[in-house]
Amino acid sequence: MKSMRLMEASATRKRGHGNRKLSQMQLACGFALIANFFPSGKAQERRVDPAKSVVTIEVKKAGVLSAFGHDHEITAPLASGSVDPKGRKVELRWNASALQVSERGISDKDRAEIQKTMLGPEVLDSGQYREIVFRSTNAEPGGSGRWNVRGDFTLHNQTRPVMAEVREEDGHYVGMLRIRQTDFGIKPVKVAGGTVRVKDEVQIMFDIQLTP
Repeated sequence: MKSMRLMEASATRKRGHGNRKLSQMQLACGFALIANFFPSGKAQERRVDPAKSVVTIEVKKAGVLSAFGHDHEITAPLASGSVDPKGRKVELRWNASALQVSERGISDKDRAEIQKTMLGPEVLDSGQYREIVFRSTNAEPGGSGRWNVRGDFTLHNQTRPVMAEVREEDGHYVGMLRIRQTDFGIKPVKVAGGTVRVKDEVQIMFDIQLTP
């Protein structure tokens, strides 16, 4: 009889040990499922692909004789950048000297003159202020696949708050932001005694693609 009780006690201990192992396995599986459905809150930063990203700056004409001036289109190739989709954070960088006048319908001479003025001390002063930076500070949903991204824009060695309108299209980010040149200590260029000039407001349009 005693030996039977000992055998029953041993079997009970084994069942208890087996149940504990089963519970541990179930708990581990549960944690794995939770991890899959609720990924880590850590930053998931991805690099911008400068070769596939496109940034264009539009500078419109103004003044009494604006019909005789040119709207300027400028290509602004990215130097580098990063996006954290989960954290809704963006940082974009340009080399100021890399900006290129790209509008059509003007002579090579006019293009070279506009390019020189843009990069010179009268406007960007790219020899002294070499970098242009956008760094986000906040992003608010603006509808399905859309955000209003607020951030700091550094140009001409001055930093000002701006807001970019962004939407996601096929895995890349398209949008635009507007700045005023005078906010960054830049006086809009005037010619012909001010009868032809460029507008203070500049529109920056972008199509940002990320590396795989």
